[in-house]
Amino acid sequence: MKKIYTLISAAVVLFAACEEFQPVFTGKYPKPEVQEPEVLVPTHTIKELADMYTVQGQPIEIEEDIIIAGRVSTTDQPGNFYKSLYIEDGTCGMEIKIGRNGLYNEYKPGQTIYVKCKGLTLGMYGFKEGKYGGMGMVQLGYADPTKEYETSYLEHSVLVERHIVKGPYGDPIEPVVLTEEDLPGKDDCQKTNKYVGTYVTIKDLTYADEVFVLLYLDSNKDKKAAYNRVFLSDTNGVDAEGGATHMITTWAMSESKMKEYLYAGYWDTCKVGSGSDFLMDENGNNVTLGSLKGDGTYPGVEKAAYSVSQYFTTEGGTEIQIRTSGYCKFSDYEIDSSVLEGDRRIDVTGVLTMYQGSLQFILIDLDGVKVHEIY
Repeated sequence: MKKIYTLISAAVVLFAACEEFQPVFTGKYPKPEVQEPEVLVPTHTIKELADMYTVQGQPIEIEEDIIIAGRVSTTDQPGNFYKSLYIEDGTCGMEIKIGRNGLYNEYKPGQTIYVKCKGLTLGMYGFKEGKYGGMGMVQLGYADPTKEYETSYLEHSVLVERHIVKGPYGDPIEPVVLTEEDLPGKDDCQKTNKYVGTYVTIKDLTYADEVFVLLYLDSNKDKKAAYNRVFLSDTNGVDAEGGATHMITTWAMSESKMKEYLYAGYWDTCKVGSGSDFLMDENGNNVTLGSLKGDGTYPGVEKAAYSVSQYFTTEGGTEIQIRTSGYCKFSDYEIDSSVLEGDRRIDVTGVLTMYQGSLQFILIDLDGVKVHEIY
C-alpha cells in the first residue's frame, strides 16, 4: 500500500512540474491592424446643406450623394447632450442625431467626422409661427415614423456605420467670443447666421430673474395636450413666492430635486394648461398644482428629472436661455448666489442654438461658466 502511495505522489509531483514548467512562447505576435481614419472629400458645406431646408414643417429626405464634414464640438460625457453631437465647419454648425449613448467613447472633441447624407432627413426643431414665434434649428437625422418631430435618431448600428465616417483627430475647437452684433435674431438659423449651432463664448451675462420649465402630469399621455402640461414661466404662478424664478436656483432638476421643490409648495398656484387653454374643474375654477396636492405627495403630478431654462441678458439687452438637462451630472448644482442676486455676472462657453426665435445656450459642463465682478 505504501508503495502505491509513493507512486501516486511521484506522479502528482511530476504532473505539477509539467504544469509549472510548460514552455512559454517567446516569439512575436503579429501586430493588430491599425485602422487609419478615413479622409473623404465633402461635396457641401454644412451651411449649403442647411440651405436645402426651405419650408418650415416640411422635412426633406436627401436623395443626392451629399457628403459634409465637420469637427466635433460637443461631448455627452457630462450628460447635457443626449444621443447626438454637434459638428461645425466654419460656415455654421449642426446637430447630428446619431441615437447612441456614450458617444464620447467614439467621437472626440476636435475630431473630424464625415456624414454621408443620402437617405437621411433634414428637418427643423423648435420652429413656431406667429408674433411670439421664430426660427429653430436645422438638424440632420432619420425620418421620424411617428411624425411627431421632423427628424429622429439613426440608432441602429447599421445606419450609423453607413452614414457616419470617423475622420482624423484634432485639437478641441477654440470657442469664438461673440459680440452683441454677432448674435442671431428671432428669424435667424444656420442659413442666415454662421454662429448658430457652434461652440462660442458669450460674456457679461446678468441673471434675469426668470426660468422656464415644462412639467407633465403624465408623460405617457399626450405631451402636447393642455390638460397634461404645467408651465413654470413668467406668466404662470408668478404671484407666489419666488415670482418668475419659481424658487428654482439650480441649473436644472433631477427627480429628487424636483420633488424637493414640488413638496415645498412653491408651485401650488401654477395652473394646469397653457396659453388660453387651461384645465378647469367641475366648478369652473382653474386646476392648479396645489389642487393636486392630495396627501402632500402630489399623486397626480409626474415626478421626473426636468430640463430648466435659466434666463440671462447681455449688456445690450438680448435675452438668452441657458437650457440644462435634468439628467446631466450638474443638474442640481446651485447657481452662484451672487449671480442670482445681480451682484456678479457670468461668461458662458457652449453651443448656441435657436428655439422658437429665442436664443438658447447649451453648456457642456460647468467649466463653461465663469463668474466675475461687474466691470
